[in-house]
Amino acid sequence: MLVGDKIWIAQGEKPCCLLLNQANRHGLIAGASGTGKTVTLKVLAEGFSQAGVPVFMADVKGDVTGMAQAGEMTDFIRKRCQDTFNLKEGEVNFQGAPVRIWDMLGDKGIPVRVTVSDMGPVMLARILGLTQVQEGVLNIVFRVADENGLLLIDLKDLRAMLSYVSEHAKEYQTTYGNVSPQSVGAIQRALISVEDQGGDIFFGEPNLNLEDWFACVPDGRGYVNVLNAANLIQTPQIYAMFLLWMLSSLFDVLPEVGDPDKPKFVFFFDEAHLLFDGMPTELVDKIVQVVKLVRSKGVGVYFITQSPSDIPDEVLAQLSNRMQHGLRAYTPAEQKAARAAAASFRENPAFDSVQALQDLGTGEALVSLLDEEGRPSVVERARVLFPQCRMAAADADVMDGVYAAQADLMEKYGTAIDRESAYEQIQGQRDVAAANAQLAAERAAFEKEKAEFEANRQKQAERAAKEQQKAQEKAAREAERQAERAEAAAQKQAEREAREREKAQQEVAKQVGRVATSMIGSFGREVTRQLARGLMGSLRR
Repeated sequence: MLVGDKIWIAQGEKPCCLLLNQANRHGLIAGASGTGKTVTLKVLAEGFSQAGVPVFMADVKGDVTGMAQAGEMTDFIRKRCQDTFNLKEGEVNFQGAPVRIWDMLGDKGIPVRVTVSDMGPVMLARILGLTQVQEGVLNIVFRVADENGLLLIDLKDLRAMLSYVSEHAKEYQTTYGNVSPQSVGAIQRALISVEDQGGDIFFGEPNLNLEDWFACVPDGRGYVNVLNAANLIQTPQIYAMFLLWMLSSLFDVLPEVGDPDKPKFVFFFDEAHLLFDGMPTELVDKIVQVVKLVRSKGVGVYFITQSPSDIPDEVLAQLSNRMQHGLRAYTPAEQKAARAAAASFRENPAFDSVQALQDLGTGEALVSLLDEEGRPSVVERARVLFPQCRMAAADADVMDGVYAAQADLMEKYGTAIDRESAYEQIQGQRDVAAANAQLAAERAAFEKEKAEFEANRQKQAERAAKEQQKAQEKAAREAERQAERAEAAAQKQAEREAREREKAQQEVAKQVGRVATSMIGSFGREVTRQLARGLMGSLRR
């Protein structure tokens, strides 16, 4: 709840208020599950919004959307107002905050996209879990893309560049060093995991303009930018990658403002341990640097996690405004963490902070905030104020109104743009090379076909000549055979005619013989008759 120039967060022996001019000194909201961290988060966020400070937060459990809907008086809140906060029912103004819903996975909400170039090789290497050698290869890929004017917008651009550099590895070896196929293959495999987690949706254009997150509504309240992370939290690589990019971008984009009366922007970093799990030292150093310096740019960063031990000591040392909910210390390690958390506060002689951390109920916290001089206050055991917005998730009709109100940003970011970038440019080069290769192949094929045609034609001519020669030889042989047959036939005919003549002659001879024989016989018979007559006549006489 905003009270003048401070946000009333909780009530102990005295009110626990966060001064707006100290809010950019960062903060921590910690505590075990179910101890009330989300309520504290909502109280702070709506206080900043009422002060005209836009904020960003991730909705991990799906109940942060309740900030868009006004809360309502309940018996529990009424009792708290009377017993703890000394508030009359009429002094409580339940109202929702101006909310915008953003989404990285293409679900409901304004799409959030970032280009691969904006993410950069260092953060990508961190998210992909690359070795130093593989990170070096990734740096080479980004350098080659930059020098050749090849835009890295989405993951297919990065994949195309990896393939391109691998194909031309020998050309770049003397300038940049060795690019092994094994390293390129490892990076390509790591990208599969990111794609499966929604990276193919997150990387692209139109690129998110952080200025759209620094907006206020006409009545002066700052927008509460809620990132729909209910599904995103199941893909921790993408979630941590985005938050890390955003933190760095805030540092790079915003100008120096010194110590303003109130922050320009407040960033709530929920599930903060996801950012630091397994983080290389150089990136931890980078975050420490950003957290230290982004304060002077009017940005407050508030980490939300279960235990302060989830955050590296170098970062933890920069978090001056602390709200520590209950810790469950059963194991020796948990007891050690509880003692360390208690030791980070200025001791209050009224109670034992270590024991108090284990005794805190839901909605209670140990609170230490910076005073007007920038000094941490003595820790207070306090009850956190209830938010003026709804505790649970917003109703469907309220969310429909939220989505309708952000139609202008949906028009700006709703449709992905796939303009010409590294993938298309490399593909174009490959297409030209392929076209030239195809043309050369077609020319070679034509020449080969022509040569084969000429060879076939020559062979056909030779074959035709041989066939003609064979035909001529065959015709000659046939003519010779016909002549021989004609000669043989003529000879046979002559022989036949000779035989027939001879036969005719023989027949004539036989006829003549028969005639002669007949004549001789007739003559003989006549002679015989004459002789007979003569004898007979002689005898008669």
